[in-house]
Amino acid sequence: MQELLIAVARGLVENKDAVQVTVDPVREDGTVVYHLTVAEDDMGRVIGKQGRIAKAIRVVMRAAAVRQGEKVVVEIG
Repeated sequence: MQELLIAVARGLVENKDAVQVTVDPVREDGTVVYHLTVAEDDMGRVIGKQGRIAKAIRVVMRAAAVRQGEKVVVEIG
């Protein structure tokens, strides 16, 4: 899952080396939280107008997680 998030983010940004994903320990309800960070200049590319790209990233991640029987949350910052 982490590799998927990195691949999607690197496809959107210009500074591909600045893409980092950290993973929190699994919560009590079984949810895994992924924290995506990118370069300051690329934040707009990842969030998009009115957050549309960020929403799309979250939808893709949730869909992939459902296939694996997991629950995920993606936080961008």
